[in-house]
Amino acid sequence: MTRPTPSAPILVPSRRALLTSAGGLGIAVALAACSDTGADGKAVASSTADAAYNTLINSGPLAPDDAVSASTWASAIKKAGKLRIGGSKTARVFSIEDPTTHRLTGFDAAIGQVLARYIIGGDDAASLVEITQATSDTRETLLTNSTVDVVIATYTITEERARKIDFAGPYYSSGQSVAVLKDRTDIASVTDLAGKTVAVQSGSSSQAALAEACPDAKPTPFDDNSACLSALQTKQVDAYVVDESLLLAAAENSTDITIVGQPFTEDPYGLGLPKDSDAAAFVNGFLSTIESDGTWARIWQETIGAIIGGDVPQPPAIGSVPGAQAPAPAA
Repeated sequence: MTRPTPSAPILVPSRRALLTSAGGLGIAVALAACSDTGADGKAVASSTADAAYNTLINSGPLAPDDAVSASTWASAIKKAGKLRIGGSKTARVFSIEDPTTHRLTGFDAAIGQVLARYIIGGDDAASLVEITQATSDTRETLLTNSTVDVVIATYTITEERARKIDFAGPYYSSGQSVAVLKDRTDIASVTDLAGKTVAVQSGSSSQAALAEACPDAKPTPFDDNSACLSALQTKQVDAYVVDESLLLAAAENSTDITIVGQPFTEDPYGLGLPKDSDAAAFVNGFLSTIESDGTWARIWQETIGAIIGGDVPQPPAIGSVPGAQAPAPAA
């Protein structure tokens, strides 16, 4: 399936604060294929998902030596033996730390781990990254003061941000999405919301996005994410529209909610990199490689796809949005 391409990204201002959940179970545990029962009677997650995830991040491509040596940014990382990432340890689905093992898993986490191994090599990609918790207020600062080498944190590419840093990508496109109860069979996409009551967060951009995508829908504002989810679960509304990242967390934590269709607005995520360096050209080459060899698709299947199902979406074209650097021409 491919995503529609609207004219501009639409953001939900509070989504990252709502998406995070410190101390939550890692996605590798949430996606475990099976479990057994320990002596204390509690469920013990199997290591099946952990093994699959580790195999994935340790089987990605390796950069040619001449490509690394030709990049000042990549050469410094290889010499240091670590990729310093501004990211998250608490963002469900995208990058979350297991409180017991301290292993990071998720879509963004895997992109960073595979990138680290691409540059440095080795058989343990997870050991090659060093994570500094990044927030919306600190991401550019972490790059400009050289605290990190890259920011990978559901980081939307904008022209304003691109005046301070460089962006590679986009590597993923999120956006406004539709959630329904799993027993609904009459809603498969935003166009099916005509005549339906739809929860939206008061003051968010979701209502305007819904009005444009499906003018005959009946938006019903609620104060916040929790109220919207409660209205959906108690069948006060037929559906809930909000940013996909937030709905992924809800779908992971709930047995009765599912996401239908693809995002109907565009929120393109990029890798933040030092301004005016050769990093973006190198990372765009990495993204092109993992998209063409199937690694990107496998990362999606092990993380986001394991929650929402369906076909692997087409990655957004590298350099396709304002603020992203265009890929280098083929040699």
